[in-house]
Amino acid sequence: MRGLAILRALGPLGWSVAVALALVAVVALGRGLGLRWDPFDLAGRRLAAAETRAVAAGADAEARRLEVEGAAEQARRLDIHHQQHLLVARATDHAVSHARNADDASNPLDPDRAARLRGRPG
Repeated sequence: MRGLAILRALGPLGWSVAVALALVAVVALGRGLGLRWDPFDLAGRRLAAAETRAVAAGADAEARRLEVEGAAEQARRLDIHHQQHLLVARATDHAVSHARNADDASNPLDPDRAARLRGRPG
């Protein structure tokens, strides 16, 4: 009987506090049991946004991986080109040296042969 007497003695402010405490207790108990109330589907929207960001991040990571592979391939091709350039330069220097040291290096060419080498008819 004592609890009923306390409830009768509560004024409007006391009833408001009692209702608020009861509501908090019900919400806490529901959350504890795993109940969720999401009328605007905010959790679903957050999940969709997170999935979209994850897909974009995956595509961005793939693009970066392809960029790195492309840069490595380009560096490899540039190194091959540089090596070929050095080989050609060495071979050219060797051929020029032999041509200048040849026995007939100081003899003038026949005019017909010189014209043919220039690409003009004799």
